[in-house]
Order: sequence, then structure tokens, then C-alpha cells
Amino acid sequence: MTTVTHDESPYAPPAEVGEVELYHPKTFIGKYIWSQDAKVIAVQYAITAIGVGLVALVLSGIMRLQLGFPHEFSFINPSNYLQFVTMHGMIMVIYLLTALFLGGFGNYLIPLMVGARDMVFPYVNMVSYWVYLFAVLLLMARFFVPSGPTGAGWTLYPPQAILPGTPGANWGIVLMLISLAFFIIGFTMGGLNYVVTVLQARTRGMTMMRLPLTVWGIFMATILALLAFPALFVSAIMMTLDQTLGTSFFMPALVSRGEHLGYNGGSPILFQHLFWFFGHPEVYIVALPAFGIVSDLISVNARKNIFGYRMMVWAILAIGGLSFMVWAHHMYVSGMNPYFGFFFATTTLIIAVPTALKVYNWVLTLWKGDIHLTVPMLFAIGFVFTFINGGLTGLFLGNVPVDIPLSGTMFVVAHFHMVMAVSPILVVFGAIYHWYPKVTGRMLNDTLGKFHFWVTFIGTYAIYYPMHYLGFLGVPRRYYAMGNSVVIPDSAQSLNAGITIAALIVGAVQAVFLYNLIWSYFRGKPAGGNPWRATTLEWQTPETPPKHGNFGPELPVVYRWAYDYSVPGAAEDFIPQNQPPAKTPGGPEKTLEKTLDAAELGPQKLDASGMPKPVGG
Repeated sequence: MTTVTHDESPYAPPAEVGEVELYHPKTFIGKYIWSQDAKVIAVQYAITAIGVGLVALVLSGIMRLQLGFPHEFSFINPSNYLQFVTMHGMIMVIYLLTALFLGGFGNYLIPLMVGARDMVFPYVNMVSYWVYLFAVLLLMARFFVPSGPTGAGWTLYPPQAILPGTPGANWGIVLMLISLAFFIIGFTMGGLNYVVTVLQARTRGMTMMRLPLTVWGIFMATILALLAFPALFVSAIMMTLDQTLGTSFFMPALVSRGEHLGYNGGSPILFQHLFWFFGHPEVYIVALPAFGIVSDLISVNARKNIFGYRMMVWAILAIGGLSFMVWAHHMYVSGMNPYFGFFFATTTLIIAVPTALKVYNWVLTLWKGDIHLTVPMLFAIGFVFTFINGGLTGLFLGNVPVDIPLSGTMFVVAHFHMVMAVSPILVVFGAIYHWYPKVTGRMLNDTLGKFHFWVTFIGTYAIYYPMHYLGFLGVPRRYYAMGNSVVIPDSAQSLNAGITIAALIVGAVQAVFLYNLIWSYFRGKPAGGNPWRATTLEWQTPETPPKHGNFGPELPVVYRWAYDYSVPGAAEDFIPQNQPPAKTPGGPEKTLEKTLDAAELGPQKLDASGMPKPVGG
């Protein structure tokens, strides 16, 4: 039987950019503290992000104790409840998910997947992590300043955020804003690295349309972040000036307790526009890397090429572009003109189209595949289910007449967590189970992994499905306690208690995951070089874990796309990207199946057999 491949080529054009000599440190501090190796920096990002994420997890547990069993815990009062809400939201969205997907997975996977030695600017990459760590320390310092962290909510809306009476209205809000500014500075250093590395440091033969979808997702998310984070940066600086110097960028004329506060002419709505111009692309800054990772996990574990690769790439690009045109659907209750509401409701429905295409392609990739229900695959399938559920509830909130009565209820909390918390966290877990063998050389325990998945997956649905119902009942969000109401039935409080129990169980089972990480590092089964039998370049390194420089003396040459699984006629059910085409019996290597045009070959052209001929030939 003849081997049939999608994008196989025996020719790889010369490298456009020569190799740069790497810095090889000699000391422990140089290797693991002030490291310029992207893999070490990735682990530093991951450990820091997971550490601060555990703080957010504890805060969410405290919040649920208050909601499920109000007034039973004396250490929770209205002020620190609002502070916990603010810190939990900000940590999870920015300091955990953004840092983990881009700083963690981006740093580790981009150089390996594109066939590069390292990031193109290793020193800047190192500095980006330490600026991120400084931002995290500033954030945590808010717990120890007078009046504690800000309690303005994670969206930090003025004028409430800086008015007396709001918890943390002095040091708390200032440290939050300065921390955000430093986070954005650090990310910009790293983000430029990711983009330039993808564009300029790809190995020979690695065209943009041969990149794994994981790289495409991280690449596009980084571009979104580079364009969206400046809006948050300038709003953080402007609000800091409003608080410290008494300017009026966002503060209108105000009277408090009969006294004029000195502000005049500012616009709180301007802050909302700036925040959500960042805020909705932020959803896709987290989602696009998740989409790419899930595509690769499904393809590897279904032993089947990804369905509609080019469509998946264009869907990523379309989602990225449209994400800048939907921000004001978060502001329907701000008093906007109904025509603007119609426009943003329409764009919200339009952006669902390329997202739905990705879901269809995942399902079609699974269709008739040789599905292996490994732990990474379980988390990937769990993500698809959860993202569909979260997307369907988003159709409710994308429409103005439905959103306005639901906007202040627990329905929004449930929807937001299904899309922006549970879905990406499932991908994070799946990605860690998948690439942990590459990072450490050892496999995670499969039994503990499956236990972790099922309790987490079922538990999160036990939390957020009932929460949608609470929203329909009118249970308000961000309230310390519901109190007595003739509108909300008493059964709502019983449901809240059940949600709290489920949340505490899900939180506790994450200790099993952490135990698995630590135990497997020392006692796990040796993984070998390619335990998943995957095609992409990170699994083709000569050593596992890869050493600094990744690929030994010679960089790999890419001859095909990243999804040659179960190819008819092939010796195995996967063909690595760097495996040359098979020679035909009694003849030269297979000819090019896809014609390369003059733009790809430069001055060279193809001869009659499909092989490149030299200039003048």
C-alpha cells in the first residue's frame, strides 16, 4: 500500500536566520535562578502561578463557607468578604491563567515545537519572569497593609474603588494598580519574545502552516495581549493618579457627607470601556492557547489527524480579530444607546461561529478515531463538554433583554466560571499530565490522575449547574449574605449549602494532584523519549528532559505537518515531523506532493521530478 500523507516534502529551504550562540551558565544560581533557558523560566512561571493560584483557591473556599453557612464563621465579615472576592477574581484571571498559559506553556513549548534552541531574546525572557514575580509580591503585600486589599471587585470600577468606605481604598487599591502595571511590563517583555520566536526562529521546513495548533493558539493569544494590555495599563496609571494626586480621569464631581470631594469632570464609563476593551480579549488570551492545546491532545489520543487544520488556524485568527469588537456586551446595564447594544449583541453572536467550527472539528477528529482514554484525553474531552455548556449560557447573556435582569445575579458567576475558570483549568491539568513526562522524564500516576479528573469534573458541575438556577431565582452576586427576601425562596439557601460542600470537595482533591506531581517526580515510572507516540518536535529531542539548546548539535529539519497519525501504508501509526519521506522502490525520494512556489523557494525552481534544481539549472 502506498503511504499517503497530507503535507510531505523532501525539500526544506535553507535557514533564514543563523543560530545564535547560547549562554551556558556554570553555577546553580545561573542555571536555575537567573536562568536564561526558556524551559527553566517556564517552570519558574508555572510554580509561581500555581502557588498564587492556591491562594485564590483558599479564598474561594472561604467565600463559599460564608455563602453556604452565613454568619457561622466569625473571621468572615462584609469587608473582608469583598476583599476575598476581588483578590480571587484578579489572581485567577490574570496572575494564574494568563501567566500559566503564556509564561509557562508558551516558554516551554514554543522553542521546542518550532525547532529552536531557545527564545530569541533569552535575557529579556529572564527579566520578564522576575518582573512578573515582583508584580505577584506586590499583589500579596496587599494583605499586610493598613485596611488590607481592595474590596472594589475584580473589575475595580471607579468611583467606588477609591472612595472612602470601600475596603482597601488607600493602600489596597494603589498596590493592586501598581502590581497590574508591573505585570503588563513583564508580560510585554515575554510576549515580544514569543511572537518573534515563532516568526523568526522556526527550524528549516517549519512553515507557518506546519506549526502545531498549540503554537498557533499561544501565538495569537500573545498578539491579543500585546494589543489589549495597554488599555488596562493606562487605566491603571490614570486611576492611580486619581487616587494619589486627586486628578479626575474617572472621577466625576462627588459629594460625600455634605462635602465636595474635589473631583470634577471625570468619566467612570471611560474606565469601563478601557477595562473591557482589555477584558474581553483577555477571555480569548486564555481560551486560544486552551483551544490549541486541546486540539493537539485530541489528535494525539485519537491517533488521527486534526480535522480541518487550515480551518482551525483561520478560526483562531478570526476569533482573535472579532474579540476586539464585543467588549461592550459587559456594559449593557451601563446605560448605553440601544443601537450600540444591538451592534455588540450581533458581534457576540458572530464570534460564536468560528468558535463553533472548532468544536465541530474536535468532534469530527474524534469520529472513528482510535481513541485512547488517557488522563490528558479525559481532561480534553471534559473541556469540550464544559466549553459547550458555558458557550450556550453565553448566548443568554449576549442578548440585551435577557442580560439586563440576569446581570447582577449568580447566573453570571456560573457562566463566567464555566467558560473562564473550569474550562481552561481542565486544559491546564490535561496539558500538565501530557507534558510532565517531557519536563521531568517520568510519568504521572495514572490511577491518581483519573481519580483527580472524575472528582474535579463531576464536582465542578455540582457547583455551577445549580448556580445557574440560583441566578434565575434572582440570587444576587457579590452579596455577603442574602438576608430575608419574599422573592427568593428558602430552598435557595439549602442549594447554596450544597454548592459549598461540592466546592470544598473539589478544592480538597487538588491536593491529590499536587501529591501526584511531587511523588511522580521522585518515584514515577520512567517516561522514555516519546511516551504518547506523538509527531511534534518536542517529543523528538535526543534527551528527555531536553538540555539547554534542546536538540543537540543539529537542529531538526521538518518534512511534514504535525498531524500524520494512522497514515495508510506507514510502518507505525505516527510519523514524526522530522522524519524524511520514504524512498520509493528503485527510485529517488518521493517527489513533492505540494508544489512550492517561487516565493517559498527564492531563486530556485523545481525540475521535472519535483525536486529543487540549482540556480541556472
